[in-house]
Amino acid sequence: MELRYWLERGVEDFRAWTQSYADYAAHPAMAVDEGACAAAFEELTARLRGSYPFFHPCYAGQMLKPPHPVAVAGYLAAMLVNSNNHALDGGPATSAMEEEVVERLAAMFGFEEHLGHLTSSGTQANLEALFVARESHPGKGVAVGVEGHYTHTRMCHLLGVQAHMVAADDRGRMDTAALERLLSTGTVGTVVATTGTTALGAVDPLHRIVPLARRHGVRVHVDAAYGGFFALLADEEPPGALVTREAWHAIAHCDSVVIDPHKHGLQPYGCGAVIFRDPAIARFYRHESPYTYFTSDRPHLGEISLECSRSGASAAALWLTLELLPLSRKGLGGVLAAGRRAALRWAALIDGSPHLELYQPPELDIVTYYPSCTPATLSRIGAASNDVMRRGMNAEEDPVFLSTARIGAADFTARRTDVVVDTDHAHILRSVLMKPESELYLERLHPRVEGLAKASK
Repeated sequence: MELRYWLERGVEDFRAWTQSYADYAAHPAMAVDEGACAAAFEELTARLRGSYPFFHPCYAGQMLKPPHPVAVAGYLAAMLVNSNNHALDGGPATSAMEEEVVERLAAMFGFEEHLGHLTSSGTQANLEALFVARESHPGKGVAVGVEGHYTHTRMCHLLGVQAHMVAADDRGRMDTAALERLLSTGTVGTVVATTGTTALGAVDPLHRIVPLARRHGVRVHVDAAYGGFFALLADEEPPGALVTREAWHAIAHCDSVVIDPHKHGLQPYGCGAVIFRDPAIARFYRHESPYTYFTSDRPHLGEISLECSRSGASAAALWLTLELLPLSRKGLGGVLAAGRRAALRWAALIDGSPHLELYQPPELDIVTYYPSCTPATLSRIGAASNDVMRRGMNAEEDPVFLSTARIGAADFTARRTDVVVDTDHAHILRSVLMKPESELYLERLHPRVEGLAKASK
């Protein structure tokens, strides 16, 4: 699509709408000097060039990629209106769009009933889920996998709830035996499972966690901020795959789920979502406001949210995107499938490389690996990994942008028994292949990284 055309179309359609109202005089306080604006804008765009090239497949570092042009066009069109989805009188059109996209997300996870809304981030969404967890089981703690996102322990601290850490298995997934021992103490009211850990992209075995939690009368919250949209590919997982389709289907039986459309949903920041399976949890949000919620007897989104002001433009951008790339295997699923194929292909190339070692097989689209070292000590591996990252991103020609992850000695040797432990941790290389273009760029990316690893020895 031609982005410039649709941006101009959004501006023109907004102008036509405003002209349907009576003329009014612009206030002189709003005027800016055209020359000063040109100079400031030139400086702005120059400073933005100091960003990393998130748009390019040579950037294979963190969980960053540009939004789809459709989302940009939708966001701009609604941003000009500048609606606030806290209350229907602040965003009547975009509130309806938000309800529609949340319903689609709930259906993707298999929720027959639901209550939910968009948020400004996955952190905010997880805060709301843990708030409901606390209110549902007062006095009980929260079980979180050691590979889960650090936001959970932060939010537990904020809410005054005890966080109990659960050990991981040798693939970075929640250890269900350790979880069972914890649940048997009766101190836990909610388990937080993760589908797509941020470091390794591991998917917790939800199909085993859910029945275990139910036996102990415990809620299950799913942090699917990163990996949630991979549910669109669940039925493609072959027998014996690291991530079983049963794990994805088990989300339908959980109590709440968080997902970030600003990651795999192709949206601009910030667009998260929290969805509850039981609409009755609305009772925990009840509050009074003397000047909002007066335009409709229908529930306002602010009445089921801890946040107040929220951008209606986020809802409009996601709505437009899902109209064109629906939540199906052939729609948005095709975008994720490309990154998944790229990760599997790169893992195979790394496995056959004399200069790189695969840390563990990818479960989603995150690949973890490190330079081959002789002798293979944690300190040498860490130094070589950091060297590859630095030289790759600072190269004047053909730069490549990677990231690293800190791995404890016990976790490393659980996967590679031949590595000598001479320090308590090592850094390994980590690449997030979120952009579908990574699939086409892999033939250039792999030899470039391999060359950097060879030179680091």
